[in-house]
Amino acid sequence: MKLVTLPKDLSVYKVVDLTQVDLTQQPLFIGVTDEETSIVSSTDNVPADTIEREDGWKAFKIEGVLDFSLVGILAKIASLLADAGISIFAVSTYNTDYILIKADKYDTAVATLREGGYSVD
Repeated sequence: MKLVTLPKDLSVYKVVDLTQVDLTQQPLFIGVTDEETSIVSSTDNVPADTIEREDGWKAFKIEGVLDFSLVGILAKIASLLADAGISIFAVSTYNTDYILIKADKYDTAVATLREGGYSVD
């Protein structure tokens, strides 16, 4: 399976409302619940006024479209990284999954994933 590194550094943050966020940027992941509005986007595009913010994330995209009947894809990646002491923040779209890791763990994550049989670009 092939993983592709997204080129931009990412941030995870919370905002009061979405009017602060450039909704045309890519990548952009939005989670809205009764408790929070959370965003993942390029660090360059984080609005000035956030409730909480954590910078320093890199992301891998699982290349291709994943069928909903597939089982264990994210679990295997998470397990490999957990065994290497690397925590993840996962985001899923209709087509695929994205695995965010802290940037300071990137080189270790790439080595771990390659040792686990993944191609990482």
